[in-house]
Amino acid sequence: MTITDEDCLAETLAFNKEFEAAAASRPARDGTLDAAVLAALRRNRLGGDTPPARLPQGQDRVTADGVKVRVFVPDHVDGVYLHLHGGGWAFGSADGQDERLWRLAEQARLAVVSVDYRLAPEHPFPAGPDDCEAAARWLVDHAAAEFGIRRLLIGGESAGAHLSVVTLLRLRDRHGITGAFRAANLLFGPYDLSMTPSQRSFGSRRLLSNTDTLRRTYELFTPGMGAEQRRDPEVSPLFADLAGLPPARIVVGTEDPLRDDSLFLAARWQAAGAPVQLGVVAGAMHGFTLFPLTATEREQQRELDFLSTTGR
Repeated sequence: MTITDEDCLAETLAFNKEFEAAAASRPARDGTLDAAVLAALRRNRLGGDTPPARLPQGQDRVTADGVKVRVFVPDHVDGVYLHLHGGGWAFGSADGQDERLWRLAEQARLAVVSVDYRLAPEHPFPAGPDDCEAAARWLVDHAAAEFGIRRLLIGGESAGAHLSVVTLLRLRDRHGITGAFRAANLLFGPYDLSMTPSQRSFGSRRLLSNTDTLRRTYELFTPGMGAEQRRDPEVSPLFADLAGLPPARIVVGTEDPLRDDSLFLAARWQAAGAPVQLGVVAGAMHGFTLFPLTATEREQQRELDFLSTTGR
């Protein structure tokens, strides 16, 4: 484990403090996530208060299986990145990060395919994972024809990181597909929906995520399931056999309730035989890459380096 960005810890912690203070005036996201709050979360950029900007470089498409995707294709393509957005499986969208995804496409020379998977509570588990699996199979079958290359990468943030691991496991277990995706880029994901110790002990701090908001999102995504049912490897990939998965980059902040999820997953991933880069960002809260921090700039550069070079 490498703890990064300790030299800008003061800036990161000061931002956390400001975020908590501002969050005190917002409706709590624990208890019941009512329709108005959910609508606002879906309308606005992840972590923000305004709708996202849609760029003309993004192309909305529908795969042969009816899954909606948003595609960014730079002038030169060295690979294809299947991106799965975050948002607690209940909000977020494929067009919610156009500026970031287009920048990544250009700088890493990747065609980026972001999946607009179905959201809970209208479409609880397994609808979202089903869509991500279908999009991944579409790329396995058609990336060469569509983008002129077979080098596939997968990744996402938060719920998107969870869905990335679930998708890799489904490809292996349901279709016998291993090796098609050559790297996994996993940012601050929840991998144990029965709750790791850091999730349970984090408490009610009004950062982007806490114990109460995590518990509520799990109830929306997997309604009617108890803790034991949520330990099913198809729901919580931390409990899965991780053999045959590609090299991974796993990132989390020290002030994230999902810290243990990344630490535990990295240990199991490496034990299963694949290389792992584990980065723990000093002082960073859940979702820190959404915000203008020095740690965010550095993390984006490390992400760019990983996606540009791995699996070539």
